[in-house]
Amino acid sequence: MIFRQITHDDLGCASYLIGDEDAGVAAVVDPKLDIDEYLSLARYLGVQIEHILETHNHADHVSGHGRLAAATGATIHIHKAAEPAYDHEAFEDGWELELGALRVRALHTPGHRPEHTAFLLIDTGRGDEHPWAVLSGDTLFVGDVARPDLAVEKQEGAREIFRSLRAKLLCLPGEVEVWPGHLGGSMCGGPGMDMKVSSTIGFELAHNEDLQIDDEDAFVEQALANLGPQPPNFKNIVALNRGELVSETVEAHPLAPRQVERRRATGALLVDVRTELQFDEAHIPGAVCITMLRAGFGTKLAWLADPDGDVVFIGRDDADGRRAAGLAAAIGIHRVGGYLSGGMTAWREEARDVEHTRRMTVPDLHRAWDGGDIQILDVREDSEWQSGHVPGSIHTPYHDLDALPDGIDAKQPLAVICASGQRAAVGASLAQRHGASDVRHIVDGGVPLWERNGWPIETPAGTAA
Repeated sequence: MIFRQITHDDLGCASYLIGDEDAGVAAVVDPKLDIDEYLSLARYLGVQIEHILETHNHADHVSGHGRLAAATGATIHIHKAAEPAYDHEAFEDGWELELGALRVRALHTPGHRPEHTAFLLIDTGRGDEHPWAVLSGDTLFVGDVARPDLAVEKQEGAREIFRSLRAKLLCLPGEVEVWPGHLGGSMCGGPGMDMKVSSTIGFELAHNEDLQIDDEDAFVEQALANLGPQPPNFKNIVALNRGELVSETVEAHPLAPRQVERRRATGALLVDVRTELQFDEAHIPGAVCITMLRAGFGTKLAWLADPDGDVVFIGRDDADGRRAAGLAAAIGIHRVGGYLSGGMTAWREEARDVEHTRRMTVPDLHRAWDGGDIQILDVREDSEWQSGHVPGSIHTPYHDLDALPDGIDAKQPLAVICASGQRAAVGASLAQRHGASDVRHIVDGGVPLWERNGWPIETPAGTAA
């Protein structure tokens, strides 16, 4: 039997190649947009990809089902409630697919989305009716459960998730392995999602906090309390995944520095994908810092890019630009105006204008704050802000910074802080883009480090020393 997990690390997505080597047949579950790995692995194993299974219409990334179907001739299968515009074979709860000795059984698990389906795997060579694994999609994760607010009213979605878990997944034998559709870092779950790639039903029942709640109303209350911001651009991504199949991807073209300047002048968003340190040392005026070298690039880009506007990428070299365009396509950003040919070095060689961002540590910030010499902009999420923040700071999540917040003086020093320094890099670049003249990027930590040092923290209930 063949079983391989294939991840898209930037978005925290997991897909699967499953099948039977002896029968020479395989299926891909929830394919990512870049299909090369599936094709290479199928060739290596000597199998034909004949089926594509979708757990649901994804809301956080563009599926590769169109490209994979065009490359292999495979049939796409999805629950009938998905109602896609492309050619497919619809199934209902209990449907089965034979892949040689591997039997796949559909378990309809609505809640995350109405069509959501998990897939139970039975190795008939070892036991005809004893499942060994479930591909749980976006219903059950390692350490967490799905969010309920992407396709239905959120309370009803949470109730459906509770019922799907209790009626379909948690009644499976404890030794059944759980292989989820997302790993830690994805926006399709909550803060409890683990980076671990798999678990078991028994372990999750014993240790997943959400599964300890056996009362439906209490489960709903907990599910709604933990909701973060919805995945950016999710309605457009769902529409792409339900629409006519697309087999081509975006091709980014190289741009000379003067062409990048022209694109900037006509409103293109310049996204610098280098490290935060490289960006702070020198960047094109007005560019936004979203490093590609850490997970979450695509999610941050989706928050900030206008789907109807052009994006131009600035990297260290041409390879950075091309890779960034591929990651952008995975979250539905197709208006790629190109990338800076030769990278930032080409811009510097022509002696074009650059901006710099000052870097400041948390202890440095404390000294400036203690002297009343600096403004502080906290760009974390609402839940983080509510749990405690630096007294006197102003709060706007980085993805909502479409202008300088009220209360910020653009001419005075402004420190931008988050929890670690990564989101602060994005926020600092946006503050500069919106006119702040003296921006400090807080690095090597953030509010948690401030609190650990015993410095004052303000909460909605008051101030803690």
